Amino acid sequence: MTSVNAKLLYHYVITNFFNLCFFPLTAIVAGKAYRLTIDDLHNLYYSYLQHNLITIAPLFAFTVFGSVLYIVTRPKPVYLVEYSCYLPPTHCRSSISKVMDIFYEVRKADPPRNGTCDDSSWLEFLRKIQERSGLGDETHGPEGLLQVPPRKTFAAAREETEKVIIGALENLFKNTKVNPKDIGILVVNSSMFNPTPSLSAMVVNTFKLRSNVRSFNLGGMGCSAGVIAIDLAKDLLHVHKNTYALVVSTENITYNIYAGDNRSMMVSNCLFRVGGAAILLSNKPRDRRRSKYELVHTVRTHTGADDKSFRCVQQGDDESGKTGVSLSKDITDVAGRTVKKNIATLGPLILPLSEKLLFFVTFMAKKLFKDKVKHYYVPDFKLAIDHFCIHAGGRAVIDVLEKNLGLAPIDVEASRSTLHRFGNTSSSSIWYELAYIEAKGRMKKGNKVWQIALGSGFKCNSAVWMALSNVKASTNSPWEHCIDRYPVNIDSESVKSETRVQNGRS
Repeated sequence: MTSVNAKLLYHYVITNFFNLCFFPLTAIVAGKAYRLTIDDLHNLYYSYLQHNLITIAPLFAFTVFGSVLYIVTRPKPVYLVEYSCYLPPTHCRSSISKVMDIFYEVRKADPPRNGTCDDSSWLEFLRKIQERSGLGDETHGPEGLLQVPPRKTFAAAREETEKVIIGALENLFKNTKVNPKDIGILVVNSSMFNPTPSLSAMVVNTFKLRSNVRSFNLGGMGCSAGVIAIDLAKDLLHVHKNTYALVVSTENITYNIYAGDNRSMMVSNCLFRVGGAAILLSNKPRDRRRSKYELVHTVRTHTGADDKSFRCVQQGDDESGKTGVSLSKDITDVAGRTVKKNIATLGPLILPLSEKLLFFVTFMAKKLFKDKVKHYYVPDFKLAIDHFCIHAGGRAVIDVLEKNLGLAPIDVEASRSTLHRFGNTSSSSIWYELAYIEAKGRMKKGNKVWQIALGSGFKCNSAVWMALSNVKASTNSPWEHCIDRYPVNIDSESVKSETRVQNGRS
């Protein structure tokens, strides 16, 4: 307790060092000024200012010019007006036992040519993955795969993605009262499903966007593509003034479910579920009053130059010719390394001076005394960040980041609850997490929230937002009817799910 209080005192002193010095100095100057007379002021003018006008005038002009130049050229703020997360219909809910049935039916409809394990062994493997995944019984599967026999067709995949995107956008436009024709920038990201015409073209066609809209379609960029799309929209908003940017993040399950025997490719079947989000950004000054957040920082880290990083998440064919996404054993190490690089870039931008000083001191100490100093100081990000939205890629991902960042259970509650309720919805998961924090009533004016996303390549991308008011949950929030049931005890839920799966297959 003493060490905690000492650190808080240190943080307070360093953070407020300027104020602590400024106010006494101001008091001294005010006391001196109070004693000045009119004669003293005349003497000051005639003895100094009058003889130094040639120096003072250019200095004053330079100061004014510099201030005006800064105001004119600085990037305009980017506001998050509103966002909408897609909530699939209740008939698409997929309990863990139903998901196991889907795997069975998909494999039955499209059996592997060269099976490497019998039915009982691969079902047992999938069952164990499901038990440890952290997913609950109310996640959602695509309608095509819920049918018997499953529809794993291009048409069914297009139908799934269109329903998600259109559903999210209709709710967004309804909540904001924005005319789709006012959208000047459109960015859509979907990693695994990219038909022709593109998904961005589908949005333009469905909502009749104007002909000069600047549209982009990002593919193959993994679960971190949502932050990439935000970063791209931000850069475009800095160039194109007085407009709206629309960002849509989703992923397709129907076309990418794996029906083979390669265990490294089976894991993604157990984690990914249907979901998507639509985000409305603006650079219009008048939108600040009605916006939820202001974008503070985006930081993107790509370690794809390293072969292990590049190959740790890769789509390909297995021995029997079935396409799937394989996860290598190096993925945990690669993710940890990439996250550290991202944090090393973001930290100096957001951490208070007190934490920067502690890190610098331990860094120099480790350089000088390698044997005595074992580890670098891990900064306390909770001094700069109020809420964390860690990509709900899986239970292990959340566990590792919770440990490495020194977070408390409540800091990762939004991520664990999102994984349990909606599963891994890929690039849109960070928006379901933000919606959770809002639904709990925890987002206050001035709070900062950090969205951390990981994806193939390998990439770690971060976005930091600041709340412009006490943010309330949006109309038709995905948590509207279930927020009171969370957080749940994940371990007890896993035991219940295991029992249901065993009973279902017996």
